[in-house]
Amino acid sequence: MMLPARLTSQVVLNPWRLRHHGTCYSNLPSLSSNYLKNQRKTEVSTHHPENSPQSWLLSPPTRLDATRKRLFSLSAAGIVNSAPAPMQPYLRLMRLDKPIGTWLLYLPCTWSIGLAADPGCLPHLGMLTLFGTGALLMRGAGCTINDMWDKDFDKKVARTATRPIAAGEITQMQALVFLGGQLSLALGVLLCLNYYSIALGAASLSLVVTYPLMKRITYWPQLVLGLTFNWGALLGWSAVIGSCEWSVCLPLYFSGVMWTLIYDTIYAHQDKDDDIRVGVKSTALRFQEQTKPWLSGFMVAMMSGLIVAGVNAEQTLPYYATLSTVAIHLTHQIYTLDINKPEDCWKKFVSNRNLGLLLFLGIVCGNLWKERRDTSLQND
Repeated sequence: MMLPARLTSQVVLNPWRLRHHGTCYSNLPSLSSNYLKNQRKTEVSTHHPENSPQSWLLSPPTRLDATRKRLFSLSAAGIVNSAPAPMQPYLRLMRLDKPIGTWLLYLPCTWSIGLAADPGCLPHLGMLTLFGTGALLMRGAGCTINDMWDKDFDKKVARTATRPIAAGEITQMQALVFLGGQLSLALGVLLCLNYYSIALGAASLSLVVTYPLMKRITYWPQLVLGLTFNWGALLGWSAVIGSCEWSVCLPLYFSGVMWTLIYDTIYAHQDKDDDIRVGVKSTALRFQEQTKPWLSGFMVAMMSGLIVAGVNAEQTLPYYATLSTVAIHLTHQIYTLDINKPEDCWKKFVSNRNLGLLLFLGIVCGNLWKERRDTSLQND
């Protein structure tokens, strides 16, 4: 028995309507099944996922995953994760997946290079690039030395137990060879500078090697880190000019050390419970609930040093306006800090990259303003 097309449609779409009219078709199930199969074939052939304009709706997981992978590959962690598997432990050993440390080492260099620029001129791009490369290599070397010293401590702390040496992915000998490679490349960068700067740069190596030991013997390892991380405040000026102008470089260096005491004390509050358990020291343990008053004192000292450096470098209005913004940023950072919440400590810590970039921008604008000021004086 054949059913008209119109009736077939009714059977599929509204079988209850046929029941109401009292009509009974013995082959109704098979008829409906065949109709649906043909309908599916038609839909598949005319609406293939690759050809349909709604294909992104038909297969969202695959396409979204591909998009996520492309986005993640642009981050530092994504670059490390997409590297060949044998390379990944070494990239993580030098903290390539966590670039905040490289930024904090690099930024004092940019301040010094910016202050050393000729009036009305932008900072030397070649020097900025060279120091950026050096910061990446020396931060990697410092982390390698730190992990070699702290292998046994790192195993006892959840946050550091996955570091390549502590986790057994890299042996001490392999780390030593890798350290030699990083220092050799960093030496190549240093040899691109003038003799004065080569000697000055080489003098910082003792700080790089001994800093990881300080947490074992003093509650002020952050001070030694500050002396190490801000060496670029001296080196940047000498690389551009040929020697240090101490009336500018020393206040700038002092301010950088105070800045490091601020952000690394905040950072140390993340690990204070583990530090007590394994027996290492930090300013976070030294200051405890008095952390905010101490950090406020460091902020005042930092801003004072930056003012002195600016006056001696004959900086202009944009520089001092930027210092006001930096002071507001630090004040907010310190007084909204919750030292008992590791996630808030991390958030405040990483915000210092933006603070350092802001100060660099103020130095550049202040230097460019000098030309306008000098031109207006000549016109008068």
